[in-house]
Amino acid sequence: MTHCILIGAPVDEGQRRPGCLMGPAAYRVAGLASTLAALGHTVEDRGDVAPAPGRDQACANPAVHHLPEIVAWTEALAAAGATAMEDGLPIFLGGDHALALGTLAGVAAHAHAAGRPQFVLWLDAHADFHTLETSVSGNLHGTPMAYAAGRPGFDPFPPFPAPIPAENICMFGIRSVDPAELSALRETEITVNDMRVLDEHGIVAPLRAFLDRVRAAQGLLHVSLDVDFLDPSLAPAVGTTVPGGTTFREAHLVCELLHDSGLMTSLDLVELNPFLDERGRTAKLMVDLVGSLMGRKVFDRPTRSY
Repeated sequence: MTHCILIGAPVDEGQRRPGCLMGPAAYRVAGLASTLAALGHTVEDRGDVAPAPGRDQACANPAVHHLPEIVAWTEALAAAGATAMEDGLPIFLGGDHALALGTLAGVAAHAHAAGRPQFVLWLDAHADFHTLETSVSGNLHGTPMAYAAGRPGFDPFPPFPAPIPAENICMFGIRSVDPAELSALRETEITVNDMRVLDEHGIVAPLRAFLDRVRAAQGLLHVSLDVDFLDPSLAPAVGTTVPGGTTFREAHLVCELLHDSGLMTSLDLVELNPFLDERGRTAKLMVDLVGSLMGRKVFDRPTRSY
């Protein structure tokens, strides 16, 4: 049994298509708490994080927008995340992916204090490896992984606590990377399992290889699940649709393998825009995936000795 802590993160300023601020409410309406409780877990809903008012902050890149607001969200979510890690498994309900600037900072600070390595599994169509300096769109939901990896170019954000080593990061399901991100990623040891890798080798082998590294290091594992990890035909409620995403079966397999590993210690659910959904279809699917992450199986297979 796991103590699951729900933390709403209605971040809407990291991109330009309004609606992600409704995400936390949609997850609650779609039955996330009852799904977790039915699996035997305890659930504590800490409500939605409320950041302090944005301060007068700017950067050299004129494309970047809502910088003061995102810095404030980062600070508030980092504090909420670090506190929640002391008490259970935090599940951050987004909100666009800019929320991970804060959630990653919070869980990494906790891991550093505990003397354990932090790992990240990034389930996303995008690498989100821009800095404030390289972003062309100015959308800060495209920057969290670069921030967590310790790339320079994030002033006036607070310094990331204990940047996550590149070898502890695995991007999974990637299929849309900007040239600046690609160039930067090639200079790192980050594992990028894009859709070609998954098409050639399947889901299981690349994921298990990463999970084996987490287990060997006795690491903490943060999973960041973006709606656009899924194919948009299944999950239309996202403003950054990219064709060719994971299928229903592949996504559930990823989640079941994560549960079987017993390694996940924190979770983001991001980029759900209920305004773009079809009668709650995407919200319900994401809740079903959390069910698989937390132990729901179609059929429990006994371990055999032969």
